[in-house]
Amino acid sequence: MTPRVQLQNALNHKSGPIPVDFGSTLVTCMHVTVVEGLRQHYGLASHPVKVVDPYQMLGLIEDDLVQALGIATAGVPAPKTIFGFPLGGWKPWRAPWGQELEVPADFNVEEREDGVYIFPEGDTSAQPSGHMPSAGFFFDTIVRQPPFNEEDLDPEDNLEEFGPISEEDLAYYKAETAAAEATGRGVVGSLPGTGLGDIALVPAPFLKAPKGIRDVAEWYMSTLTRPAYVHAVFEKQTEYALANFARIHAAVGDAFDVVFLCGTDFGTQTSTFCPPETYEALYLPYYKAMNDWIHANTTWKTMKHSCGAVEGFMSRFIASGFDIINPVQCSAAGMDPKTLKERYGDQLVFWGGGIDTQRTLPFGTPEEVRLQTLERCEIFGADGGFVFNAIHNVQARSPIPNVVAMFDALAEFRG
Repeated sequence: MTPRVQLQNALNHKSGPIPVDFGSTLVTCMHVTVVEGLRQHYGLASHPVKVVDPYQMLGLIEDDLVQALGIATAGVPAPKTIFGFPLGGWKPWRAPWGQELEVPADFNVEEREDGVYIFPEGDTSAQPSGHMPSAGFFFDTIVRQPPFNEEDLDPEDNLEEFGPISEEDLAYYKAETAAAEATGRGVVGSLPGTGLGDIALVPAPFLKAPKGIRDVAEWYMSTLTRPAYVHAVFEKQTEYALANFARIHAAVGDAFDVVFLCGTDFGTQTSTFCPPETYEALYLPYYKAMNDWIHANTTWKTMKHSCGAVEGFMSRFIASGFDIINPVQCSAAGMDPKTLKERYGDQLVFWGGGIDTQRTLPFGTPEEVRLQTLERCEIFGADGGFVFNAIHNVQARSPIPNVVAMFDALAEFRG
């Protein structure tokens, strides 16, 4: 059974070998330190890891490591990074923790006493839009919200980054999708402009001079105090998205098995960012419009990412038309794996939840990692509907013996 068929069976809730994903999206990857450690462990060629996401400092999982780990997916990322420049034209860079890496040509930074600063579109004449603290392992976005008067607020200011997809980006999707298909693995595409209110994107680290509401706290307050403004942004954003879906589908057809639609988080460790009623009024109609178009016109399955305690939102994600939920944060309140599988396993594919990246993977023993991996495979893998991945990205300096124990347990479970 090919990796792609394994994935398709899981997506269609059919029993069979559990497919594994690491690297197909920016929420299912590994930090560059872990990628390097795994390459060393498996005796693969030694060379600097490529940084495929400067924001989180995620590393490229190359084909030799894909084979070693048994990964069943191939990702088609968005044309540009979160800092607004494309991947490619690789150059060397030494990270503050001493690791030799390769970064994109427009990865331009300035090292200061308090850490490393990165610039939108690589333009060092602009204000930096990201900051990696001196002892950090990834960048935080810098809020650059200009002062505004309430009466001058214009939703168009928060729509600057959205619009019709360019011919250049369409050509990119066509080429990258063909390359992903050629691997024989399941194809996971990340679509542009669909992240409604994603707080990683609201500060617009990819823009040189963002306008509108760009402070994360101000944006959250706006969902309560300025709902008409937020509706106006989401409505136009969705209009652009639907038109872009049609053009992307015309370019790649049904080559995508899965599309990553939205990374907006609705959960905290113990609760949610908004009540269900807010989700239903402010987000659901737009998510449903996107999902309805995709399901009416393509064979793509759609993925929703939300961290946190979102058990109470699962039925609403289903009503929105999502097929897949990620990262399945079982460590959050109310996110018991057995309960989730029993209540929603016939309607949602669980993509993640395979190992706790807050406690077990970074701080447990290899045997604790093994036991949790086997338990999660047993629970989520019953009757299909499960793609193994960690709970969000594998974090910096996670012990390599633990990460290897996770993959060894997967192999043990799969026989």
